[in-house]
Amino acid sequence: MSLKHNIVIVDYGVGNTYSVSNAIKSLGYNKLIISDDEKVINNADILILPGVGAFEESINNLRDRNLDKILNEQVLVLKKPILGICVGMQLMATLSEENGIHMGLNWIEGTVKRLELSQEFAVPHVGWNNISVKQTEPLFIRTPVDANFYFDHSYYFDCEDKYVSAYCDYDIAVTAAVQKSNIFGVQFHPEKSQTNGLKLFRGFFNSI
Repeated sequence: MSLKHNIVIVDYGVGNTYSVSNAIKSLGYNKLIISDDEKVINNADILILPGVGAFEESINNLRDRNLDKILNEQVLVLKKPILGICVGMQLMATLSEENGIHMGLNWIEGTVKRLELSQEFAVPHVGWNNISVKQTEPLFIRTPVDANFYFDHSYYFDCEDKYVSAYCDYDIAVTAAVQKSNIFGVQFHPEKSQTNGLKLFRGFFNSI
């Protein structure tokens, strides 16, 4: 990918936007903007949808800013590549069961469910875990086998196996990454995952 391509981190009032921005800029991708402006998003070559916190607040913020409709046009119609991070990935689901039932963007069919684990496994799931990669390209083409990434979540994306590109073994097989056509998502935080996180960003950008 050319370093001249436009990368837009979607700003919807929640999320780890600046830490994601700093990680990407450290790789030399300087044509990067954090924005919720429709014209800026329409001009992007690549979109990043970060996220931390509760699903309900996140999806409501997207809708309040009309970003759900803007992103539907860019992602579903124009097929612009997008990477969701943590809650940003979960927003791509059909619905979430976090504190009630809340409808998501429904880009990838599935449900966001609470981690129901054995007593020896803490919830929220916080810390470093190895992942098992099912689909190497494009996200994991540069990362080593059984690479570890930093997780911080209490809910996970339960979807059809065909959409899962990586799992994390945390008592159960937790969806660590998804992909469907031009839509990609990771449950972990690449911006907090040191070298492996940077390699993931580089692999994604180079695939475009």
